Amino acid sequence: MQTLDMFCYQCEQTAHNTGCIDIGICGKDPETAALQDLLIHATKGISILAHRARHLGKIDAEVDRFVIEALFATVTNVDFDPARLQVHLQDAARIRDRARQLYEDACRASGSAPASLNGPTTWQPASDIPGLVGQGRLVSIAARRNELSEDIVGLQELVLYGLKGAAAYAEHAAVLGRERAEVYAGVHECLDFLTKPNPSVDELLGWALRVGELNLQVMELLYEANTGTFGKQQPTAVRVTPVKGKCILVSGHDLADLAELLRQTEGKGINIYTHGEMLPCHAYPELKKYPHLVGNYGGAWQDQKREFSQFPGAILMTTNCIQKPKEDYIGRIFTSGMVAWPGVAHIGTERDFSPVIEAALAAPGFEEDAPEKTILVGFGHDAVLGVADKVIEAVKAGQIRHFFLVGGCDGAELGRNYYTDFTQAVPDDCVILTLACGKFRFNKLEFGDIGGIPRLLDVGQCNDAYSAIQIASALASAFNCGVNDLPLSLIVSWYEQKAVAVLLTLLHLGIKNVRLGPRLPAFVTPPVLDVLVEKFNIMPIKTAEEDLATILG
Repeated sequence: MQTLDMFCYQCEQTAHNTGCIDIGICGKDPETAALQDLLIHATKGISILAHRARHLGKIDAEVDRFVIEALFATVTNVDFDPARLQVHLQDAARIRDRARQLYEDACRASGSAPASLNGPTTWQPASDIPGLVGQGRLVSIAARRNELSEDIVGLQELVLYGLKGAAAYAEHAAVLGRERAEVYAGVHECLDFLTKPNPSVDELLGWALRVGELNLQVMELLYEANTGTFGKQQPTAVRVTPVKGKCILVSGHDLADLAELLRQTEGKGINIYTHGEMLPCHAYPELKKYPHLVGNYGGAWQDQKREFSQFPGAILMTTNCIQKPKEDYIGRIFTSGMVAWPGVAHIGTERDFSPVIEAALAAPGFEEDAPEKTILVGFGHDAVLGVADKVIEAVKAGQIRHFFLVGGCDGAELGRNYYTDFTQAVPDDCVILTLACGKFRFNKLEFGDIGGIPRLLDVGQCNDAYSAIQIASALASAFNCGVNDLPLSLIVSWYEQKAVAVLLTLLHLGIKNVRLGPRLPAFVTPPVLDVLVEKFNIMPIKTAEEDLATILG
């Protein structure tokens, strides 16, 4: 049997595009990797029981919520803290016992006998972290690759990674009080399927598309949660240069954390800045009403070490995106939600941001205003469809030749300059839609407008792929054609598991000709890629010039 301290290939920057085996490119060490693998194993055991109980009419809210939280904890750049993962694993054993009791009670109520279940349903946590690490290595990807083909394991991971992304979005929605029973049912059923001993390629591909369908429901749920709580996005000019005064920088994705921080800092003389995927928050009426939400600082997540070092205030990481903090700011960075890093202070579920506020007041803040510069955000589907008649007329009049959706995750790879080159080369009679942190490659460039319609439309966060889908569907309806027949091309960059979930949603919807980069996933083996090419014509990016020439013909 092959033995490795770790094997992980869930993100785009995995070492040599084969797998990280010494330490993750993200900073994850072998100990953390093993604990995360074990947490996934434990979560599968919970879902085996919860899935069967649900079929007999019994559900449990604590069981449901724990599973999505556990999945989210293992997404790239979320929980790097072995001590916190140990707590999650102890909780997993308790929740698993709760799910077993739920299943057994359901069986008694229905007059049936409980099935004899083994595998992850019988796991018991070791008493210490080294013991848990040893257990994790027995259920790792490397261990499964000794028993199953690389094609099968890679497809299992494709399904799992999509499910992790959907779970992250579901957790964001749940924090805002929006949940759907069918989402939890789908998550449990999928995890139950992933314990099947000998799945076929066709079964796994079918489940990948089902996860895409599930993620579409979840993104819709999160859209309802965000807009129902904070109002619909509005086109908004956001300052991207500093303002004099004390300051807090908020990074990640969680709108609820930002809202509560804004409330707690009101009147305290502290300016709040967004960072990374929090930029679209400025477009929500119930967030932008706070005058001390003054702007956005910096760019995408991978530049945080330089940007956080230079930021003269406190920093709050609300969701995935954290990197190993540098010594010059480790004392003024805080985590919340599912995020954790050893030695970094964590804000609990009560959301008392007093330590963050105190750190901001103790820091120097910006000494003076910088010259003002702004960029536009807030072009979710509500805003775009509000001027749909102008867009449609511009297409019919030949003023708009083509739409490009250029978005997704950013990262540190040198090949990601492709996305800057591509947008700069797009002809002036074309419109660029963008979303997620991939937009930081080009969102401060000048693109002008077409008849008053901005050529660059920032749709929002990665989950706002839902809005992009609604825009595409509305255009297809207006022109009485399918989405694949529109003058629309998707140029997608990916990094972590939420991007995988969005890609599976596009495939579920039958959207073809997606150009994906900067590299194809390491867990998609050549035979599986052949199937995706045959069914969906998914393709790797080439050069900006080649791809534009092919698209525009």
